[in-house]
Amino acid sequence: MIKDILNVADEKMTKTISVLKKDLGSMKAGRANPAMLDRVEVEYYGTMTPMNQVGNISVPEPRILQIQPWDKNAIKDIEKAILKSDLGLNPSNDGNVIRLMIPELTEETRKNIVKNVKKTGEEAKIAIRAVRRDCNEKIKGLKKEADVSEDEIKKAEEDIQKKTDKFIKEVDNVIEQKEKEIMAV
Repeated sequence: MIKDILNVADEKMTKTISVLKKDLGSMKAGRANPAMLDRVEVEYYGTMTPMNQVGNISVPEPRILQIQPWDKNAIKDIEKAILKSDLGLNPSNDGNVIRLMIPELTEETRKNIVKNVKKTGEEAKIAIRAVRRDCNEKIKGLKKEADVSEDEIKKAEEDIQKKTDKFIKEVDNVIEQKEKEIMAV
């Protein structure tokens, strides 16, 4: 029973880290990255569709994203979706492909992005701590069952704390790497 709780905690904390990495990947860092378009959805034949499902996204140059729509009729819809997004990019098209120029980051823009990165990291830490709290409550609920000793409960709580510390440290590492990436560009 305790092992199941610990496994669920591990799963949820691992998922939190992967969500964090995905969220940070979509933040622009002065370089073209197809992940920047992950959150952009295009209204395609009346359905909201992820950008990567309406065309091929490539990086022909370090600061250019290129979208080659599979359906040429979708070019206007793709441009509209990019303009509506929070990316702040202006698409240009030649009738076949859409190009997005990723502007150089100013010092102020970099600082704002780093602020958002830290905020996203803090949200991930909060999520990890919430998993710890939920697991601790479940473990304490096991006290009522006679077949779980105080020592087992104490050990399980220590294990949960070790997992939490490990994942919090991983969040810090991911945030630190993203900060370096943004400030080094």
